[in-house]
Amino acid sequence: METIKTLIQSKFKTLSLVTVALTFSIITLMVRIKLNKSFFYLFLVWNVFLATIPYAITMYLNTKQKLSKLKLGFWFLVWLAFLPNAPYIVTDLIHLKESNYHLMWLDILVVLSFAMSGLFLFYLSVLDMQQLISQKFKRIPIPFFTITLMFLCGFGVYLGRFLRYNSWEIISNPQVLISDIFEIITSPFQNVTAWLFTLGFGGFLLVGYWMVKNLTPSLLHNSEDI
Repeated sequence: METIKTLIQSKFKTLSLVTVALTFSIITLMVRIKLNKSFFYLFLVWNVFLATIPYAITMYLNTKQKLSKLKLGFWFLVWLAFLPNAPYIVTDLIHLKESNYHLMWLDILVVLSFAMSGLFLFYLSVLDMQQLISQKFKRIPIPFFTITLMFLCGFGVYLGRFLRYNSWEIISNPQVLISDIFEIITSPFQNVTAWLFTLGFGGFLLVGYWMVKNLTPSLLHNSEDI
């Protein structure tokens, strides 16, 4: 309990920023519901909840003073399975095609505010995991790890948005998921959209990472250069 209290105190500023971002997202959604008399975008609350899971995992791991490599490896795989949920919210902009023209500006604000919260949680979690990996696996090059991670997340977002997979299906429906992934990898010319999206969205996440890294050094106290 004392370790958790210390962790929260050390991350108080960051957690405060997360709280402000999430609060603003919820407020804009409530205003949208009131004005449009529609609960259409309520799914964003669930999406942002899923986006908090990776950050919750890295915060939990930071409370473990004697974290073994085996346990970190296990939690890394769990973390990786849920990580694409955070930037996935950006693709919810696709739902703007259903918006009322006169209040489209509000719908844009709602989706972007949730997407901003998701991206913020994403980068915070990645930075925490970088620190954990560099401490336990000193031979892993963090720059290569980060670049690979961004494109894996881009691919994960593609699986969620276009093939409609979710993180739970890694356990509940692994055979079909693995079959589709194998098909995309082995037949790139028949799956051009998957590759283009993965490269495009992965590049988007990587550029965002570089911006966060260079503009907010206070959040990146222990991350390595890339």
